Amino acid sequence: MKVRDLESSSSSVPLLYQEDESSSQIKILSTFLSAVTAAALLLLLVTLVLIEPDAGHRTPVVIFPASRGVSEGVSDKSTASLLGSSLTGYPWTKAILQWQRTGFHFQPEKNWMNDPDGPLFYKGWYHIFYQYNPDSAVWGNITWGHAVSRDLIHWLHLPLTLVPDHWYDANGVWTGSATFLPDGRIVMVYTGSTTELVQVQNLAYPADLDDPLLLNWLKSDANPVLLPPPGIGVKDFRDPTTAWYDAADAAWKLAIGSKDENHNGICLIYRTHDFIAYELLPGVLHSVPGTGMWECIDFYPVSTDSEVGLDTSVPPGPSVRHVLKASLDDDKHDYYAIGTYDLAAGQWVPDDAEADVGIGLRYDYGKYYASKTFFDTAKGRRVLWGWTGETDSERTDLLKGWASVMTIPRTVLFDQKTGSNLLQWPVEEVESLRLSSQDFKNIDIDIGSVVLLNISRTTQLDIFAEFEIEGESLIATVEADLGYNCSTSGGAAGRGVLGPFGFLVLSDEELSEQTAVCFYVVRNVDGELKTFFCQDELRSSKADDIVKRVYGSIVPVLSGEILTVRILVDHSIVESFAQGGRTCITSRIYPTKAIDGVAKLFLFNNGTGAKVTAKSIKIWQMNSAFIRPYPLEA
Repeated sequence: MKVRDLESSSSSVPLLYQEDESSSQIKILSTFLSAVTAAALLLLLVTLVLIEPDAGHRTPVVIFPASRGVSEGVSDKSTASLLGSSLTGYPWTKAILQWQRTGFHFQPEKNWMNDPDGPLFYKGWYHIFYQYNPDSAVWGNITWGHAVSRDLIHWLHLPLTLVPDHWYDANGVWTGSATFLPDGRIVMVYTGSTTELVQVQNLAYPADLDDPLLLNWLKSDANPVLLPPPGIGVKDFRDPTTAWYDAADAAWKLAIGSKDENHNGICLIYRTHDFIAYELLPGVLHSVPGTGMWECIDFYPVSTDSEVGLDTSVPPGPSVRHVLKASLDDDKHDYYAIGTYDLAAGQWVPDDAEADVGIGLRYDYGKYYASKTFFDTAKGRRVLWGWTGETDSERTDLLKGWASVMTIPRTVLFDQKTGSNLLQWPVEEVESLRLSSQDFKNIDIDIGSVVLLNISRTTQLDIFAEFEIEGESLIATVEADLGYNCSTSGGAAGRGVLGPFGFLVLSDEELSEQTAVCFYVVRNVDGELKTFFCQDELRSSKADDIVKRVYGSIVPVLSGEILTVRILVDHSIVESFAQGGRTCITSRIYPTKAIDGVAKLFLFNNGTGAKVTAKSIKIWQMNSAFIRPYPLEA
């Protein structure tokens, strides 16, 4: 291990990369020349527009829209509004773009992907369907891609499942969910965007239930089976849930997200006996003022006294709570709350009104959206899928030919210790990819220091670590720190008495590129300690045509618990889980230097008054999942 002492630096933020004077002068000159070049290019562009071109020699101009998908009635699928409209971008090389492709996360062979759809387990195979553009690496022409796996990790691509070939889904086969019927049949209810951009719900089902791969699907002659009800906008009616059976009512029920005229997020409930005829139930399942359009609703039961998943149709009871989740179109985050479902009244009430859907807990505090769960009948668990889009530019996505990945599927359990949140954890099958491992014990991370861990390769890792703050430091810290926030307090460079400290992943040796996964402990006015878990992308890349943020939130830490974190590093995606999955963060990372053999792994302590010890660290090299097409016979 190599220890670097940054405390003696004159900088108050030692984790900020410091350029020398010559580099700074070169950068100023480079910036000046870039500005001149950009001005010249702009003048040339204006000239080309004003001069009538030869009709036989037109030069195509690629224009990227300020948003993508909004006018069609879905959440924005472009980063253009966040990146601006600069004429130039980072000069990505083919080698760097190839490095960005993940080794063990699910993604198509090429082109655009977004929401997971209808995940299920059938005849020995896990199935994932997903929003897919077969023609390009940007959103549009949405069809359903399809893949299967024996273990949720090693995926095999199959032919497209549903394509936009009817008037009721001509502008997109959008998000849907699967429901198993008692006789073994499967029904898939999905949103279609019609020729007139009206959002309707449609029914599809497998053509051959004897086929374990479910290759062919039929669309019902009754489509569309649901139209937007009165008072609901034609572009505000999408993403039906898995249905649950209400035995007392002898009927199936499913939920659809929307918003009302006052911009309140709402969840509509429908009753059906055959998935063709539906009745809209009075009122709404739930509503939260000011939260806007609720996309990709999910609604399912969790056990409060066991570590098993529950089928979606398990009714409310003494040891059963229900989770309501919504993807908020307004801020592109997935919020959830735990509460009580009143079957008779058709309403759900959160346990904590101040932590309601859209204003409280999130599944993930990073780049994570449009998630969907399913009940895994093979292992009796609830499994969560999530989509993480790119945070680079559409220009770059077109260069590399693909966009978006799925996070590693996660198990979902009620946290019996806190009683107030869920626990999310990577499915156990991902551990089958573990190769060689290295263990580190009792590493002292002094104030202001960075410690290099001697790891041969650092771009595909599974890391588990336990941290402890020296007891005397905790006792000596008496001043309250009320203003800290992961996103607004400078990230890993913002120093406090008890943090931040943790890991720097995908870092080069000079720390010019680094992604911090860290804890930050503060003392409240009442004297109690509060712990933040953060992920800092601000110095993750030297490129400037990507969105870089600091993500994070409070993570509950109970008396006597040690701080723990698990990190999955897989090229351009980093998933982190604090305290057994109470708080989770996903980032997309695009380093320009810290790739392949250059990438390093560090521990760091940027606090000003706390000695931190990494009590235990175990790091596994991870194999690739070798995701590929299924070898179908010709």
